[in-house]
Amino acid sequence: MDGLNRRGFIRAAGAATTATLLGTRLHALGALQSEPAQPVAANDHIQIALIGAGGQGQFDTKAAVSVPGVKLVAVADCYDGRLAHSKEVWGDDVFTTRDYNEILARKDVDAVIIGTPDHWHKQASVDAMKAGKDVYCEKPMIHLYADGPEMIETARMTKRILQVGSQRVSSLIYLKAKELLAAGTIGQLNMVTARWDRNSSMGAWNYTVPLDASTETCDWPRFLGTAPKIAFNAEQFFQWRKWKAYGSGVAGDLFVHLFSGTHFITGAHGPTRGMATGGLRFWKDGRDVPDVMLGLFDYPEGFNLSLRVNFVDGGEESEGLIFTGSEGTIEIAGNSVSVNRVPRQKEPGLMIGTFTEAMQKQILADYKEKYPATHPEGEPPVGYEKFVAPAGYSDSYDHFKNFFASVRSRQPVVEDAVFGFRAAGAALLSNLSLERGKIVGWDPEAMKLV
Repeated sequence: MDGLNRRGFIRAAGAATTATLLGTRLHALGALQSEPAQPVAANDHIQIALIGAGGQGQFDTKAAVSVPGVKLVAVADCYDGRLAHSKEVWGDDVFTTRDYNEILARKDVDAVIIGTPDHWHKQASVDAMKAGKDVYCEKPMIHLYADGPEMIETARMTKRILQVGSQRVSSLIYLKAKELLAAGTIGQLNMVTARWDRNSSMGAWNYTVPLDASTETCDWPRFLGTAPKIAFNAEQFFQWRKWKAYGSGVAGDLFVHLFSGTHFITGAHGPTRGMATGGLRFWKDGRDVPDVMLGLFDYPEGFNLSLRVNFVDGGEESEGLIFTGSEGTIEIAGNSVSVNRVPRQKEPGLMIGTFTEAMQKQILADYKEKYPATHPEGEPPVGYEKFVAPAGYSDSYDHFKNFFASVRSRQPVVEDAVFGFRAAGAALLSNLSLERGKIVGWDPEAMKLV
């Protein structure tokens, strides 16, 4: 992902080419992504700062500064080594600090990327918006349910742009799936099945702890923030997703992506109730969150969502969603979306083989008169189609491009605080259900637990 050639990136504008391969209609999504015809003037640059320079924060920043007209000017992190590395990557003139308030006080910062642990998302976002900065906040938007209303209200009150970092909502692949579903390609949607499987130690959040980790190089009190005050623990500092005090488990890390994608494609606001099961099956290393979780959710639009995250998967690591309708399926896997259309038989059919021949002929004649063979014009074609994104495509880049377009225009973003709260609020129902051992209700319109 580091060597992203952004000006060559491609965006969806329909099916550009079609090839026939073993009966499959194969489409390449794409037209050249539009970029400024002229270099962006120096005084028109959006100057950004990074708050939380871990793996996701640094990845986000590399994608952000590759968008034309964006410049990084400051970085805040609680580990000195990441501040030093930020200068190695982006230059010695980048301002670095342990205290993000020093960044928010700078007049040369227009927007911030918040890549902190989950328990800092709300406070860092609120502080940034009150300081007049636009915010790109990593998912999940919330750590606690009380975070959501405050973040939504602060964005409204300050008139700041807040975009949540579930980049699937800017993906050309997900956009194509949304178009296919809206066009009635698979009939009436009745079920969505989503998965995220991992089989590696890094995938299970066992991030490397640097050799110099100590209370000298790590600002432990600042890192803890509102979390329980305990003695310095290097694993909890660098592998914070493994503990409820700082992260939201597989629900907040991965379920939220699947909810965001489902909501974007279907237009749904969220489930009305959910239940989850799971547990700690393999990574029994002191963490207090599950490594396997399954969830079931009811949507008022008339479909059910089934989710699975597995950190003990023995096969290939993969992510995907299947939208099952009355006349076929839409599947997202990797860099593609495919449609398998098998329309339901509109007639009831016949089972007459045990009757006399005379009765069979009579029933068949009546049947043909009642159900003449018809093929209405405009029906989507039967068969299999696949739409593939260009090699090297990055939805993260498109998500940042959309964010910065909103920063410039002050128009709504693709994933605002309301969308972010509905996705994260739905995802965290899984944690509640597992803790309580029962079904949990949710009002997706009011965004409240029931």
